[in-house]
Amino acid sequence: MTNLCRLATLCFFAAFTAARAQQSDAKPIVLHAARLLDVVEGKTLSPGEVLVVGTRIVAAGTHVDHPANAQVIDLGDTTLMPGLIDVHTHLFLHPGAEDLQTVQESVPSRTLSAAAAAKADVLAGFTAERDMGTEGAKCADVAVRDAINRGDIPGPRMRVSCNAIDILGGHEDAIGYNPDQHVLSNADYANNADEIVAVMRQQRKEGADFTKIYESGKDRLNNGVFSAPYQYTEVELAAAVTEAHRVDSFVAVHCTSDPGALYAAQAGVETIDHANKLSPETMKLMRDKQIFAVPTFTISQYNVRHSQQNAEKARTAYDLHVAEFKKQLAAGVPFAVGSDVGPFPHGTQAHEYELMVEYGMSPADVLRAGLINGAKVLHWQDSIGQLRPTFFADIIAVPGDPLKDISVLTTPRFVMKNGEVLLLK
Repeated sequence: MTNLCRLATLCFFAAFTAARAQQSDAKPIVLHAARLLDVVEGKTLSPGEVLVVGTRIVAAGTHVDHPANAQVIDLGDTTLMPGLIDVHTHLFLHPGAEDLQTVQESVPSRTLSAAAAAKADVLAGFTAERDMGTEGAKCADVAVRDAINRGDIPGPRMRVSCNAIDILGGHEDAIGYNPDQHVLSNADYANNADEIVAVMRQQRKEGADFTKIYESGKDRLNNGVFSAPYQYTEVELAAAVTEAHRVDSFVAVHCTSDPGALYAAQAGVETIDHANKLSPETMKLMRDKQIFAVPTFTISQYNVRHSQQNAEKARTAYDLHVAEFKKQLAAGVPFAVGSDVGPFPHGTQAHEYELMVEYGMSPADVLRAGLINGAKVLHWQDSIGQLRPTFFADIIAVPGDPLKDISVLTTPRFVMKNGEVLLLK
């Protein structure tokens, strides 16, 4: 263990001890259900119980101590499990024309909508999320995150990125509008390594937790062949990764194809989101470096079903993405679960877990990808994603057994975040 890891561990337990001391008057809560999910082992225990004091889990298993003053919540024929994680969300988007939302809606209006989206997500069982860019609202996501942390509004634990970073004329740069109108980009401009670092430092100053970079776009499908031009070189991405690591942060990229994905993997980014098409070399690098692919099937499926134009082309692209996902599975690429929710309704993104099972992963593996790997992506692997002592009491209960029927994730009957009951049906 490195000195940094030892220090982090000592700080964590010092903070935990202090929190427990402050919560000495907190009334213990015992959650009882027919089952409890062991995410790591991929099995359910029966029955299941969790003892919660304050904001933390004290014990979890088939039976826990029942303090004399404990409140017992019997959740019946459900499975207790960690709160869900979505590592690709957009709180500042809603269904409708994405490019027009930033033009027609003010940032204050979009921030209020983002607060409502955060509430919808947490009530759907998503207790932790990574917001992958405000799409033109700059660092308004910092305000939403901080309001959640203060307890002013309900919502998941958040990692936020402010705007994504993009080249001039790139993926999110208001392509097709009258240039005389000077329609703003939905991202922050950076055209070389120095500019990337400067933007990152400004965003960090304003409260960003991590950096999102557009590494490819616009997607192309010609004669059944999918491709996308890259936006930054390996050297430029490596500069971003180095800058992020300097302040104990990370870089995630929107990237749908090589060579951009290869450059991103070589640079050592945290995740490659969408990952529609990857070369064998890129897949091997991602496996060896444990760089997570985030497929985001749900948004693609939604686009196919709601496409007003080029529906056949959208379906072909989607089918190709499914086929590539199966190749990535066979190649040992690690996955995290992210839905790209926002352009489709918030609170419905558990469907991403269903689709990953439908396309070849076992329920146990999808749950590990979502919860264990999702916690790693958020850099909260020591505090969320499992029902373990000292972990935050982010707990949901779903009907049935998610290892047998992953669809039960879409209808949670109980949601607790940070030891507070938010939903009880």
